[in-house]
Amino acid sequence: MHKEIRKGKLVLKDGSVYEGLLYGGKRNAVGEVCFTTGMSGYQETLTDPSFCGQIVVMTYPLVGNYGTNPMFNQGRKNFFQGYVIGELCDCPSNWRNEKSLETWLEEQDLPTLVGVDTRAITRKIRDHGVMPGVIVPSDMPEAEVQALLDLPAIHDQVATVTTPEVYTMGSGKYHIAVMDFGIKQNILNFLLCFDTRLTVFPASATAEEVMACNPNGIFLSNGPGDPKDLVDVIENVKKLIGRRPIFGICLGHQLMALANGADTYKMKFGHRGVNQPVKDLRSGRIYISSQNHGYAVDPASIEGKGITVTHISMNDGTIEGVEYANHPTFTVQYHPEACPGPGGHEYLFKHFIDLMEGRYHAEAK
Repeated sequence: MHKEIRKGKLVLKDGSVYEGLLYGGKRNAVGEVCFTTGMSGYQETLTDPSFCGQIVVMTYPLVGNYGTNPMFNQGRKNFFQGYVIGELCDCPSNWRNEKSLETWLEEQDLPTLVGVDTRAITRKIRDHGVMPGVIVPSDMPEAEVQALLDLPAIHDQVATVTTPEVYTMGSGKYHIAVMDFGIKQNILNFLLCFDTRLTVFPASATAEEVMACNPNGIFLSNGPGDPKDLVDVIENVKKLIGRRPIFGICLGHQLMALANGADTYKMKFGHRGVNQPVKDLRSGRIYISSQNHGYAVDPASIEGKGITVTHISMNDGTIEGVEYANHPTFTVQYHPEACPGPGGHEYLFKHFIDLMEGRYHAEAK
């Protein structure tokens, strides 16, 4: 018996319509439409909590060719609103394949539109910026589609993706308090490679709760959404400044900037993919990085605040890393654990270890 395939469509806020076939979940998808440029690592992308609430378009035309395996999951589940791909491979081939992507999408209840020109959608977003969109059955009346498009935007996605309770990992020399704003599993795994033990806190944890575990350092993780939504988190980060060495990435990078009086802004279409070139201004070396963010730190806002830019994007010149002169803190905008993506970013974790090794001697006030 052949499975019934439904016809569906992606409708953007500006009225653009892209028709295809519906797979995955039976619900409608409503969210901000963005694109990611990775050529592999689709399962890691699908389980990255930083995509919470978004409809994600894959620019690479073929997805699902090596199936799925739980070992590649970066979060406890998929947090997408919807998924748009050019071609869904129905016959995966890989020695690690345990389940087809089609089956995985059904289990995750993820509405997926297949058979569309994803590069045309990408060009639309690059020209006009990210915008709300919906994935719905092709016969849905226009009035119902418009009602979905008019729904208010979702805020504070971090509350959805953060750990519900404190937990620990590892038994190494350096004790790191990890603030989980939607952390990827491989970031935790990567931290454990540097002789560490981790205490992972929910995003709602107070500075006092974090300091009570007496860490050697504090790690601020990646995560979804607008950093300015996280008013309470920013206040807690302010209380942690200077008390221990701090390493922040992605959303953590933005939150630290806001806690230091700088500003952030929404980018036109963001950086999402595993092929983003970044220049370390101190060494002059260029690294290829994995990124997933739609917000950035405003360079004009850091002037006079003891913040030095250490990394920039080679694509558009946006800030990709900073260091703080008045406390032992540094942050980067990208995902240095590179899962999926290229390596070569271990030096950032080693710098964090160096700070915890005693380069910072001031006592907490």
